[in-house]
Amino acid sequence: MNGKPKRSMQAFYPRQKWAKWMVKLPLYLWRLGLGPLSGKIFLVLTTTGRKSGLPRHTMVEYHVVNGKKVAPCAFGAKSQWYKNIQADPRVTVQTADGTERMRAVRVTEDEELRAIFETLQRRDPALLNWYLQSLGIEPTADSVIANKERVYFIRFDPTDEPTPPGLEVDLAWLWPVALLGLLAMKMLPGRKE
Repeated sequence: MNGKPKRSMQAFYPRQKWAKWMVKLPLYLWRLGLGPLSGKIFLVLTTTGRKSGLPRHTMVEYHVVNGKKVAPCAFGAKSQWYKNIQADPRVTVQTADGTERMRAVRVTEDEELRAIFETLQRRDPALLNWYLQSLGIEPTADSVIANKERVYFIRFDPTDEPTPPGLEVDLAWLWPVALLGLLAMKMLPGRKE
């Protein structure tokens, strides 16, 4: 590569409360019932907390590669959801297509990594190239394979095993309340000064 690698995406793991809240913002949109709008690009991943044993939800980008859902784990081993799947790989995946019980598996096989690289290079080359360059890895399939210990792609395989409960659409009631509030404000007589 030319010059020094850019700062790794893994170095930007959110530590401040506001940054963690921003990462969780898409989950609130899902809970409001807007999942189908983002569910073709992002999935809601529900893991079991390795310390608490409680369901933990996060939203991650995904791609379908050879008929399987695959998600990059941009923050690598620092990611809480990655740590959770190391402790218990049984997860629930929710997309616009529905809810599925899955087993999360880190991809380490060369041919599968090559297929993932080629798919992402076609679909989102700018983001893939930036991510790889931030790790100091040339954006080529051979470089990804040579550095596979530093690149985290997670494949989701269907399972019949029990998985944690998915994220509920429990805030959809806010839409009619907001609409009624707007209508009530519109109908109130205007103030005269």
